[in-house]
Amino acid sequence: MNQFFLGDVLKILKEIDSNSIDLGITSPPYNKMEKHNGGLVSSVKYDKYKDSMSEKDYQRWQIEVLDELYRIIKPGCSFFYNHKIRYLNGTMLHPLEWLRKTKWRLRQEIIWNRDIAGNIRGWRFWPIEERIYWLYKPIDKNDKGKELMSKHALLTSIWDIRPEMKNKMHPAPFPLEVPLRIIFSIFDIEDSKTIIDPFIGSGTTALAAKFLNHNFLGIDISEQYINQSKIRLENMENERAVVDREISLHKVNKTYKQRKEEARKK
Repeated sequence: MNQFFLGDVLKILKEIDSNSIDLGITSPPYNKMEKHNGGLVSSVKYDKYKDSMSEKDYQRWQIEVLDELYRIIKPGCSFFYNHKIRYLNGTMLHPLEWLRKTKWRLRQEIIWNRDIAGNIRGWRFWPIEERIYWLYKPIDKNDKGKELMSKHALLTSIWDIRPEMKNKMHPAPFPLEVPLRIIFSIFDIEDSKTIIDPFIGSGTTALAAKFLNHNFLGIDISEQYINQSKIRLENMENERAVVDREISLHKVNKTYKQRKEEARKK
C-alpha cells in the first residue's frame, strides 16, 4: 500500500484485484484541446499527456476507466469524480453524457463553487463551478448506501472551495480540501482504508489520505508528477493548517435525532 504506479491508467487498473479498494477520488484531464484558456488561466498542458482527443474517443476512454474502477471498488463503497461542463462549437458537453453509460449508480451531484471564472468573455454567464459526482457501487440490493453523519452532511451539496493557487507542480491541481472533505465524510474517524486516485497528478489525494491515516494507490503517466508527489508527501506537515481548517467545519451542535427527541419532550 501507499504506492504510486507509473504508466497507462487502464493497463494498471486491470492488474488490481476486484473488490479490493475502499474509496476512489479523481479529477481526470478534461479534454480541453490544450487551447481553451481565458483571461484568468492559461491553457492546460500536461507532462507526458496531450489533452486533445476526439470527444467520442474521450468519452469512451472515460467510460472504460470508470468501469474498471467499478470492478476494483468494494461493493457498498464509492468513487468521487470531479469534472465540469464544457462547450465545443457552442454545444454543451455534460459529464452525465458518459457517466450514465457506466456501471455506477449516481448517488449525488455536488456543485463545487470555485468562486472564480476561468474565462472573462461574455458568451454566457461566467462559469465558476465544477461538478463532483458521488458514484456508488450497490451491495445486497442497497442502492442508497450508508447515511452520512450529520456533521458531514450539513456541509451541503454546494462546496465553496477556492481553487488551488500555490501548487505549481501540476497545471490543474485540485485543492486539498476536496479529497479531505470526501474522505473524512465517508469514513469519519475510521482509518487504514485504501483510497485510489487513477489520475494522481500532484498527489493531492494521497496527501489527504495520509493526513487522515489511510492508505493510497496513485496512478499517473508522468514520472515527473510522481516524483514531485513523493517530495510533497515528505513535506506534508507544511500543509497541516489546511487539514485543521477543513476538519473544523465538520461539526454540529445537535443532531436531527437529538432535535427530534427534544421536540417530543416539549
